[in-house]
Amino acid sequence: MNGHEKSDPAKGAVKPTNNTERSVAEPVEREAGAEGNAEQDDTLRTPSRAGASHGLDRVRTTAREKKKEKFTALLHHITIDSLEEAFRELRKDAAPGIDGVTWEDYEKDLGRKLADLHSRVHRGAYRAQPSRRVFIPKPDGRQRPLAIAALEDKIVQRATAKVLNAICEEDFLGFSYGFRPGRDAHDAMDALVVGINDRKVNFILDADIEKFFDSVSQERLIEFVEHRIGDTRIIRLIQKWLKAGVLEDEVVTTSDKGTGQGSVISPLLANIYLHYAFDLWANQWRHREAKGDMVIVRYADDIIVGFQHEADARRFLEAMRERLGKFALTLHPDKTRLIEFGRFAAANRRQRGLGKPETFNFLGFTFICGKSRKGGFLILRKTRADRMRAKLKEIKEGLRRHMHRTIGEQGRWLKQVVAGYFQYFAVPTNTRALGAFRYLVIDLWRRTLRRRSQRDRTTWARMKRPVRDLIPVLSILHPWPDKRFAARHPRWEPYAGKPHVRICAGGAQ
Repeated sequence: MNGHEKSDPAKGAVKPTNNTERSVAEPVEREAGAEGNAEQDDTLRTPSRAGASHGLDRVRTTAREKKKEKFTALLHHITIDSLEEAFRELRKDAAPGIDGVTWEDYEKDLGRKLADLHSRVHRGAYRAQPSRRVFIPKPDGRQRPLAIAALEDKIVQRATAKVLNAICEEDFLGFSYGFRPGRDAHDAMDALVVGINDRKVNFILDADIEKFFDSVSQERLIEFVEHRIGDTRIIRLIQKWLKAGVLEDEVVTTSDKGTGQGSVISPLLANIYLHYAFDLWANQWRHREAKGDMVIVRYADDIIVGFQHEADARRFLEAMRERLGKFALTLHPDKTRLIEFGRFAAANRRQRGLGKPETFNFLGFTFICGKSRKGGFLILRKTRADRMRAKLKEIKEGLRRHMHRTIGEQGRWLKQVVAGYFQYFAVPTNTRALGAFRYLVIDLWRRTLRRRSQRDRTTWARMKRPVRDLIPVLSILHPWPDKRFAARHPRWEPYAGKPHVRICAGGAQ
């Protein structure tokens, strides 16, 4: 529907932290992803997984074909089987909520517990419990607040999110990448790099929404959900989670703002909120107001916008401030920047007697205007220095805890850590930073072994064998952005893989 461009939530019209490096200080739940979107089904009442999947497929089809359809009967898609599936998808080692119930605790007599939970949800007797507030360190030294929900709340939220995703995924725009099924941070970065390379991008707006998850207006959020969801029982479930409050220092506080960052349902609600507050408006602005090319990529509340003309960029920034202000959101004054960036940035700045083009950070990487071996323009991606330092500090602390284990045990632990780090950061153009990271990890390991005894003289020569056997060799694990983007979004087949592919959208549109 290009009714998207005509819809303005401010006028009541219908209708979104990868966390790429979440600290391991306290395990929390993954976001709930949708595996499909489906058509409304008022007749199917079977509890079987096959029936439930078929029902959501039909909801998805209706949502895709009828963009203004309001779904009034959805709760029956939350079955005992769907609750069990949601339970099985939860992390077994996740931190417990206020109830103190772990995954293993709940698994005992699971059938009876899920039947009781299902009954309470359907007769309206289910009550959401306050979330437990915890804080995890951020790379910049600050603390990130997370809300840890009770286990039953996690189960119901995940099952509900799958139903809502069946509808919302048909509405979300192509440049929205965060916490969506079949999309990840690397897809977002691929789209951004390809967009800057293929379009006439000379300026980058790096926009940061200040305290987004704490600022969301719950009233406006419910209004946005109701654009497509007319089942009052589903709406009441969402309201229960929003109003349940947060337990911190033995005190439960409630608010009419915020979505509880860290909860299972929160990423989907955030995407719904930003879909109406930002995405539809930004897409309309690009088509109607921009004088030149424009590329948009949003990952959760991290937004990067590329412009051909500086005048467009400055007009968009001012309009964006005004637009977000209508929905209780503000841009961070220090973290929101407009910089000169693109294939002509270096030459243009040199003509004006300025230094190298500025860089910007996105999803754990620093993006740099560079050159290929042949002298052509090349966007370089390098691990953010603060992210690397934070990871090395985490590894150092882990080695201290493992100090008196055998070399083999330490090495196997390090192997997992380094392999996980490479799995995310091993992209083309990041070889030097990856090599430095691997060297520093090995040096930390060597120093730890030397501290085990005053007589220990572990040298680099002695480290060669355990390093060779246990520490992953540096290798690039991700293809070049244009290769993967072309494979996922073939321009000659707009409906292969993902719908409505247009590069100007910064992704599938």
